[in-house]
Amino acid sequence: MSMKGFWKSGHPPTLLMALLYFDMSFMVWMVNAAMAPFISQEFNLTAGEKGLMLSIPVFAGAFFRIPLGLVAEMVGRKFAAMVGLAITFVAMIYGFYFVHTYFEVLIMGGVLGVAGASFAVALPLGAGWFPPHRQGLAMGIAGAGNSGTIFAGLFAPPLAKAFGWNSAYGYFAIPIAVVMVLMWFFAKEPPDKMEKKSATEYLKVLGEKDIWVFNVLYWVTFGGYVGFSSFMPTFMADQYGVSKVSAGQFMILIGFTASAVRVLGGWFSDRFGGIHVLTAIYIMIPVGAIGAATLPSMSVFFVFLVVMAGGMGLGNGSVFQLLPLRFPYAKALTSGIVGEFGALGGAFIPIVMGYSMNITGSYSGGFIIYGASSIIALGFLLFFQRKWTRSWVGKGGKALVKEESAEA
Repeated sequence: MSMKGFWKSGHPPTLLMALLYFDMSFMVWMVNAAMAPFISQEFNLTAGEKGLMLSIPVFAGAFFRIPLGLVAEMVGRKFAAMVGLAITFVAMIYGFYFVHTYFEVLIMGGVLGVAGASFAVALPLGAGWFPPHRQGLAMGIAGAGNSGTIFAGLFAPPLAKAFGWNSAYGYFAIPIAVVMVLMWFFAKEPPDKMEKKSATEYLKVLGEKDIWVFNVLYWVTFGGYVGFSSFMPTFMADQYGVSKVSAGQFMILIGFTASAVRVLGGWFSDRFGGIHVLTAIYIMIPVGAIGAATLPSMSVFFVFLVVMAGGMGLGNGSVFQLLPLRFPYAKALTSGIVGEFGALGGAFIPIVMGYSMNITGSYSGGFIIYGASSIIALGFLLFFQRKWTRSWVGKGGKALVKEESAEA
């Protein structure tokens, strides 16, 4: 599968705009997590209060994904992207001028959910121009917008230290405005739209058993990515005593690793099959999680964290290689549904980590529970794979296309 053939098979400007939209939105979604040590110090927060603060943006992002995905199905993905960017811009201005107490930080976290919901639109917007046997790579490229975590960790802590944490909201409004302008001029609505349906007809997908299997699969991969990205600054400050600025930037490690390999996850899945790739991933993640649960020296902990983050990123790309093959008639909505449950997994992790510390005096329990969830996901995958390969997907999870078509 040549990259030259890949780019010719779709519309690169739209894919790039989808990547930028998701990237900058994800950056905004994680801004409170990156500044958590500063906010926590100002309001003298307990471990439970920290977990709540970090979970609300993730819960809100999950809540908004289905509505935004439905809007994308009904009136168009580009329009939905513009609406999401406009609301996110207004949210940043609100945060800059009006957020000054812990309660207002929690409210701001809810508003940040609109940025987190961008996932439901960005992936089908960019990948909708590409044929089925290239969907995994296209989804992986658009989904690499997870790297917004890197920018949140890189820029928010220094801005918070230099100008106060409220100022970061104002600075982050600038790239949102730039992407909104670029989206208007360069993105085009994908041509893969099937016949128009009512909202009720689209929502019937919730009655499909397979959508709930995908929810479980993505709960582990994307949930782990979001949850540990948002909690890592707090964890590093509490567990290893690093500075507030450095703690915020440690989320870059997860962001870079998972975002980079997400593209590989899509490519590997196109080539070898998403089922095969996911089987290996759900073994890889518990290895990293159990190692991290021992709370070793910081350098050894990083090794286990990279193993976990690599599994998360590869898994994110693999799940979204399979999803559009199963539901080609509702890509935006199913992206929103599965993305919602993945985000809920992300909200679950800070809460579990916080309660683990409160109850046992250690964060180890949170890592162990996450590793166990990966083993459960593996069980679901192995149980359903035979049915899938007999109905809508090829051996190992490859797209059902003729070989000569795949090489075109």
